[in-house]
Amino acid sequence: MQVLGDVVGPGLRVLFCGINPGLVSAATGHHFARPGNRFWPALHLAGFTPRVFRPDEQEELLGLGLGITNVVDKPSARADELTKAELIAGGENLVAKVLEYQPRWLAVVGVTAYRDAFNERKAVMGEQVRRIGETRVWILPNPSGLNAHYTLPKLAAAYAELEKVSSGAGGQ
Repeated sequence: MQVLGDVVGPGLRVLFCGINPGLVSAATGHHFARPGNRFWPALHLAGFTPRVFRPDEQEELLGLGLGITNVVDKPSARADELTKAELIAGGENLVAKVLEYQPRWLAVVGVTAYRDAFNERKAVMGEQVRRIGETRVWILPNPSGLNAHYTLPKLAAAYAELEKVSSGAGGQ
């Protein structure tokens, strides 16, 4: 397994934050790499990307003002294998990363992970009251195929709300 590096730089419009790398992502070095993960199609359908990117094209997101990181760096087969302590420590590391890079938006993909990492039990999808420095925070549904409640059209619609707001089209 290799370390899954962040796709990040200064001045990002949105920094997407997964829960932790899956085993396929850790093995390939590419975020959201497991076949069946709907992150890349949802990004495209929401209007963030001009086409569906492959995981090995993740660096192209930077040119669009987008990036990717994770709450926890440790790979696992399922996010529910993480401990609450790992998520809390990951939340602290994420805050430091956001303060360093200062994206306009942090988009955490997974409400349960967000609740645990930031001890906000009542957090719901969408924009949060919390700010990290000047960075606004948004929670998106997890695009994993294990999150069957969200079909691809529902995921794309949720991601499109953030795309609209983050691009200034939503009355920011």
